[in-house]
Amino acid sequence: MSNFRTAESVSPKHPDKICDQISDAVLDAYIAKDPDARVAIDVAGGHGKVFVAGEITSTIKDIGIDNIVNRLAGDVKITKSIVNQSPEIAQGVDIGGAGDQGIMVGYATNETPEMLPLEFALARRLNKYLFKKWPFDGKTQITTKNGKIISIVASFQNTKKTELLEYTKKWLMSEPLAIYDNIDFHINPAGDWIIGGFDADSGLTGRKLVVDNYGPRIPIGGGAFSGKDPSKVDRSAAYMARKIAIDYLNKYKAQEAYVYLAYAIGHDKPLEATAIIDNVQHTIKGYDLSPSGIIKELNLKRPIYEQMARYGHFGNGST
Repeated sequence: MSNFRTAESVSPKHPDKICDQISDAVLDAYIAKDPDARVAIDVAGGHGKVFVAGEITSTIKDIGIDNIVNRLAGDVKITKSIVNQSPEIAQGVDIGGAGDQGIMVGYATNETPEMLPLEFALARRLNKYLFKKWPFDGKTQITTKNGKIISIVASFQNTKKTELLEYTKKWLMSEPLAIYDNIDFHINPAGDWIIGGFDADSGLTGRKLVVDNYGPRIPIGGGAFSGKDPSKVDRSAAYMARKIAIDYLNKYKAQEAYVYLAYAIGHDKPLEATAIIDNVQHTIKGYDLSPSGIIKELNLKRPIYEQMARYGHFGNGST
């Protein structure tokens, strides 16, 4: 296994993250008034236009999608294509089954207080630090070797290279997880830039899956989270897998824990429920892993999702 590890983080004003937040803000608005709403919303946006598409079945007819889009994306032309959930999907969900097939991976490690991989936690911590100063489109990336930072990439809209480098070094001095000797800095490596967000690039819900999960070192199941109500196990079961990973990490005082759950659409029990704790396989027991059991255990029928979409769904206080 390589002793080099790299992960990136993107700011909430990155085009893909804007789309994630719109999708989850729509979900929040529905679930706040109708906790049983079925929502599956995807957003594509860029260059003055936003397209909102998907399926919504709810007792609430209008929650002001245009206002949500304008709050998060600015003044854009909005096109919507939204229908009810397919009755052929609903017939499996109505009886308590999973809303889709899928594989979900949970992970926890003792490397960081967030129980996330070190390189991933560092990239996100730096991103949050810089975003407080420059609340614009931006990215960070950190590479470690044997646990020490060896390179940092930081690109932020509306910054000057010298000032961004200064703030990055200031973060290093204050960051308790940062261990380093010599660092190769790449600060605004393509040059300073002022055109960002939807003006510079397009975005799409679910395109930052690795950032939403644990970074590239850890496998992911493949399903996106944002815009999906918790009957969709690619979201809710991924959150449950993370909880179980944390529980098992603490139970066995382990270094790392992987959890794998797999489902078939319309069925309420997982096809696989496996934990790998420090390379030892365990069968998961003592949890209700049905969709309804997960929703109840994690209290998922509440408007918590827009905030989770900003910086990744794990290690932010709720999962």
